[in-house]
Amino acid sequence: MSGDPMIRALRFFGVGTRPLVVSVLFGAAGALSALGLAALSAWLITRAWQMPPVLYLAVAVTSVRALGISRALFRYLERLATHDTAFNTMANARTRIYRSLADGSPAYSVGLRQSQLLARTADDVDDIGSAMIRGLIPMAVGAVTSIAAVAIMAVVSPLAAVVLAIALLVSGVLAPWLAAHGSSLVLDRSARAREEVAEETSALLWHGPELVVAGRRQTVLGDLQAADDRVTKTADAGAAWQVSAASATPLALGVSVVAAALIAVDLASGLSGSLMDVSSLDTRFTPMLFGVLVLLPLSSFEMTGSLTEAGIAWQAGRQAARRVLGLVDDAGATVSRPDPVIDPAPTALAARGLQWGWDRRLGPADGLDLLLEPGERLVVVGRSGCGKSTLLMTLAGLLAPLDGEITARHRDGHAVDLEAATCYFAEEAHIFSTSVRENLLVACGAATDGQIMAALDGVGLSPWVAGLPEGLDTDLHGGGAALSGGQRRRLLLARALLHPAPIVLLDEPAEHLDIEDARVILERICSRGQTALFGPDRIVVLVTHQHAVAAGAAGARLLSLGEDAG
Repeated sequence: MSGDPMIRALRFFGVGTRPLVVSVLFGAAGALSALGLAALSAWLITRAWQMPPVLYLAVAVTSVRALGISRALFRYLERLATHDTAFNTMANARTRIYRSLADGSPAYSVGLRQSQLLARTADDVDDIGSAMIRGLIPMAVGAVTSIAAVAIMAVVSPLAAVVLAIALLVSGVLAPWLAAHGSSLVLDRSARAREEVAEETSALLWHGPELVVAGRRQTVLGDLQAADDRVTKTADAGAAWQVSAASATPLALGVSVVAAALIAVDLASGLSGSLMDVSSLDTRFTPMLFGVLVLLPLSSFEMTGSLTEAGIAWQAGRQAARRVLGLVDDAGATVSRPDPVIDPAPTALAARGLQWGWDRRLGPADGLDLLLEPGERLVVVGRSGCGKSTLLMTLAGLLAPLDGEITARHRDGHAVDLEAATCYFAEEAHIFSTSVRENLLVACGAATDGQIMAALDGVGLSPWVAGLPEGLDTDLHGGGAALSGGQRRRLLLARALLHPAPIVLLDEPAEHLDIEDARVILERICSRGQTALFGPDRIVVLVTHQHAVAAGAAGARLLSLGEDAG
């Protein structure tokens, strides 16, 4: 789809025309009340100066009060309508983004960095909502108000109306365009810098202990400080553009007021020909019209004065919408992508000449040949970054191989879809802020409490569950934050035990466990036979960087990815 990214985003998020129109109508009503209040107040002040009988002013006084009240009322209603629309849009946006990722390519969503997803669904969605509140609605209201102000001024003085129209175009169109255009590159750089800040912060929060052990915590903190400094510098550069553009509004306001005053003086003095021909107005021009000519421009610029910031907000929203839509488009979401039906029958897994990776080959030079029969265990070891997790995603069918082929077949030779035969459990799989039971039922919705407790007992968590206030119904407030690293890893392993897929792919199942517990867990995972943790017919492929622990996994095949593999 082509077109303005902000308009595309609003359509994708399901924003209807009606709520936008209601917000604009309330805003325009408040702005027109302010405009009418200024014109009527000017007339009332100058008329009262003539000291007419008080009853002559009764209607004007009452109207001023009514306009003052309606101005505040309509602005309050506009704030309610605008914020309600924006907040609904932001909530809708996050729902539709996650739905698009869920319905799109699994390899794409699995490969997303946490910081990238956080930046798109947090900062960028907030920028889109802000563009509606501070950009779209104010610009529409400013356009309605400006047209009304010029029309009122034209009734008093056509020349003053022309001057006011030009000044309003400078304040309401030229200044916002300059500010938005000048800050577009700055906003883009700022977004990238904010994403870097999110990435470094996520690394510190998720991998703090590992960074301390590796002695890299200060390095990451330094990178975080540098990224934060870049955010500050880009914001300062953007502020310089905004200040330059904002100066256009007071300049236009001053020119408009001075011009209106000169025209009013000329009209009042009856000096025809110097500024305009007043032959048709010299008998109708009154001090009241003089006050309207001078004070009306001041109120007219009340709405256009904020349009410079509206232009900045709109430009920020457009760039945020472009990034969000890019995320959605790259996911390749389909409207009706059915979930694979898991086939629990014993299945063999084979790979021939397999090459895997994202942008370069990570396998051996001649490819990987692999045949795993039902019940076999394979432990993949190698240094960080050599492609262990990428290999698992490729075996699961989440990532297309760069070369070679992967097949899954029943014992009778019948071919099986990879997604229907495998289950991939990522190292940082999500723990939901719900009960222990619900966190395990996501793997198998039909699991009984007996099966759940058996899985928990198998991974060594049954004593922990027995000590919880409500057992399986205890809510894990904060999700993964409610568990220690070891408890989280064991709970994810219990989830894998409950999943019915015949081929289980585990990414670092012994991470965050001490050496002895990791050795015991890996031995139990790799054991075979009727008493095996994963049963006698399921294939288990796991990756780990703990060579010493993996070496003790008796009964498992070992695949070592060389130092030059990644």
